[in-house]
Amino acid sequence: MAEPFPPIDPHAQGLLDVGGGNEIHWEESGNPQGKPALVVHGGPGSGTSRGRARLFDPEAYRIVQADQRGCGQSRPHASDPTVGLEHNTTDHLIADMERLRAHLGIERWLLYGGSWGSTLILAYAERHPERVSEIVISGVTMTRPEETDWLYHGVGRLLPGAWEAFRDGLPEADRDGNLVVAYGRLVNSPDAAVRARAVRDWLAWEDAVIAHEALGHPGAYGNRPDDAAMAFVRICAHYFGHDAWLADGQLLREAHRLAGIPGVLIHGRLDLGSPLKTAWELAKAWPDAELKVIDDSGHTGSPSMQQVILEALARFGGYGG
Repeated sequence: MAEPFPPIDPHAQGLLDVGGGNEIHWEESGNPQGKPALVVHGGPGSGTSRGRARLFDPEAYRIVQADQRGCGQSRPHASDPTVGLEHNTTDHLIADMERLRAHLGIERWLLYGGSWGSTLILAYAERHPERVSEIVISGVTMTRPEETDWLYHGVGRLLPGAWEAFRDGLPEADRDGNLVVAYGRLVNSPDAAVRARAVRDWLAWEDAVIAHEALGHPGAYGNRPDDAAMAFVRICAHYFGHDAWLADGQLLREAHRLAGIPGVLIHGRLDLGSPLKTAWELAKAWPDAELKVIDDSGHTGSPSMQQVILEALARFGGYGG
């Protein structure tokens, strides 16, 4: 079984002014003359991880990583309750990706990511298909209202105790409404204690949804520093509370714009939070994409999912079979 490549340090990095008082942090590693690839992180608001660069052969790829607005090393940081999120939307992130591509002098790049990163990859590629060489997604989402409703309400049928605790973290008047929007109000409260408790309750629910993923990373959501956790939950609630500023079903309807872009869609059959249906529907609408279902994987992956990711990136990098 193939192993990730050894850890690699960036050879270039910086902060890019993207307007509205925002600067996004980016870094490059690997071969400066290699095939350009952008790692698109999830969350939204998770920030990037250098460990993701280890999926790429550093001799074959020019690996670009960037923190989306408000998280990671980008500035200002959404953990600060005075930092507004009005300039943090899907359209802003798409524009940031284009500005970064132009800043780095890249004509076309491979896009790799998963979870929220999947939604952002699809939105970017449908807006700028001429700038995308290939796509590799692990954990397919399109952030449709039905998907968000499932993650924060429907899947509670399988986890009733954890879901009731999540619901009961809200004021009683909000428990029968849109839980995501209600949590968005709590994490923007002027009361620091209210914000902190809302973040803990949100992350406890996210961890409950992946708790069965013994081959992946159970506890992955709560295992982050306080500032990163606050930014993550504020940004998640902001995006999901607005349906990511995408029309319902938009990414699936516009999948024809991906024609000619080779893709590999990799999805865990055991993914409770993002069921396989979304990946299945996208694969049917995008004939140039190949769907690989990983039987032992949930949302946070498994060794066999990692193997399939490595194989896809090896193929698109011009080596391997």
